[in-house]
Amino acid sequence: METSIQHVLWSEKYRPRTIEDCILPERLKIPFREYTKSGIIPNLLLSGGAGIGKTTVAKALCHEVGADFLVINGSDESGIDTFRTKVKNYASSLSMTGGRKVILIDEADYLNPQSTQPALRGAIEEFAGNCSFLFTCNFPSRIIEPLHSRCACVDFTLKAPEKQAMAAAFFVRLKGILKTEGVEYDAKVLVEFVQKFFPDFRRILNELQRLSQFGKIDVGLLSHLGDVDLGLVVGYLKAKDFAALRKWVGSNDIEPAVLYRNLYDNLYEVIKKESIPQAVLLLADYQYKGSFAAAPQINTMALLVELMLSVEFL
Repeated sequence: METSIQHVLWSEKYRPRTIEDCILPERLKIPFREYTKSGIIPNLLLSGGAGIGKTTVAKALCHEVGADFLVINGSDESGIDTFRTKVKNYASSLSMTGGRKVILIDEADYLNPQSTQPALRGAIEEFAGNCSFLFTCNFPSRIIEPLHSRCACVDFTLKAPEKQAMAAAFFVRLKGILKTEGVEYDAKVLVEFVQKFFPDFRRILNELQRLSQFGKIDVGLLSHLGDVDLGLVVGYLKAKDFAALRKWVGSNDIEPAVLYRNLYDNLYEVIKKESIPQAVLLLADYQYKGSFAAAPQINTMALLVELMLSVEFL
């Protein structure tokens, strides 16, 4: 049961409850439509980038089929105790509606691969007659192969020709949301939001909701989108000014992914050619580590310190 607190968030308030309402390429909608028609949801592993709609599709399937379902967040409850208490107890009980039950494990790539994931392998088979399992993840490589083989795997990664149509569809959806919420907007600025954060639909909604407090989404708000002042950061790195760099990281609410992308896109403008391979390796390493970091600011600071010490700047 979704709470009234969740409905304060636009990303929850306007979450689609049917497959038809989900913004997806047609090739992805086809199998999901078939599941809703049959009334049976198979074991599924949904993978793809953050905010692209994996959890929304999983919940929409459950709502349309009318299945009783339990949601577990793998990043919060990754240990074997989750399996022993929640998963096994729920899967072994009968549905209140008489149909199959569903366990939706969100961010399953955070589940312990040495204990919880192997236990789930057995649970999928043990409770096959009563319960289906839906897994969502950003990084399918972190899911053990036995779980892959027991699920139908659906990759939400968009193909190049699909991106423009998806962005256009979401632009239309955003206009409807802003109209419903009574927020004025400049269409060109709305396009900027979509282009900046696409295909992370959740991030776009969160940013728009945050900025809606100003009363109107217009060109004056573009400065609030969180761009990184790369020149300032590089200046601190070149000067090896650790104190200033730490203060900058602490006082700026910067999305690590935005910083990494800015650095990567401007490597040749700020780093000497011979140091670029090392910088790329560091960016890739810390992007991966960031998926597990309990304190993203510390991870970002560690990346910048390594860049400061190991690469040469122009």
